[in-house]
Amino acid sequence: MLDALPDAPPSAVEGTLTLGDVVLNYRLQGDGPRELVCIHGVGSYLEAWQQTINALGADFRVLTFDLRGHGRSSRVQGRYAIDDFVRDVLALADQAGFGRFDLAGFSLGGLIAQRLALSHPQRLRRLVLLSTVAGRSADERARVLARLAALEAGERGSHYDASLSRWLTEDFQAKHPAFVAELRRRNAQNDPDCYAAAYRLFAHTDFGGLIDQIAAPTLIATGEDDQGSNPRMARYMHECIPDSRLAILPNLRHSILNEAPDTVAALMREFLLEPEEAAR
Repeated sequence: MLDALPDAPPSAVEGTLTLGDVVLNYRLQGDGPRELVCIHGVGSYLEAWQQTINALGADFRVLTFDLRGHGRSSRVQGRYAIDDFVRDVLALADQAGFGRFDLAGFSLGGLIAQRLALSHPQRLRRLVLLSTVAGRSADERARVLARLAALEAGERGSHYDASLSRWLTEDFQAKHPAFVAELRRRNAQNDPDCYAAAYRLFAHTDFGGLIDQIAAPTLIATGEDDQGSNPRMARYMHECIPDSRLAILPNLRHSILNEAPDTVAALMREFLLEPEEAAR
């Protein structure tokens, strides 16, 4: 039974990078030829990727990290800007010796990845957007802003409890109570102001009018029953991004990294290792 987030392999390298007043915690693992950077979502941490990375196989060298305000990175106060996150990603990639690399983003991480793909296309080989958003409708904007208002006005823990039903299926929660308890424990370690700042950025950011300029080959995947990063938006991204492919994962909600890491890893591996000639 799945009780906790898996450990990194013994060969993984843990480190920190200081950028001004911000210290970023990161992990490098694998020694394959394909360099991959993975970005987590709001209130999460680098370990959220571990199950997927373990299933990817030996072809990758993977950089994961805690976003500023998250995990073991600096608890930065105040409003967050998307370009601050982009600069963090690029500085960490430079630290790791990654020139051009593959980039995968989950949820807020997918928004950061979109921005990086638009502003620094020369750094990317391929792009993976998981459970992320673009082109919100007026109703979808209203719903995410209502969740933001409830978060800012109420108990942060109650926001997380309400979110669990949107993120994980009831069947998964029933089968893995210890794992869900671990997710709750990790969430309780978040700084409330940092969490709110990251969620505010997530709620107010949308590159729907720009993503047709993304030149990197792109894989888009989301859960069939994801209410926030929903299939309509995934299809919209697929229609807008010229060289893209789409996967809607049946019977899943938002947290596909937790609930279907093997499926996500298989999609990513096939896409990222596909010969360039086949992609054209």
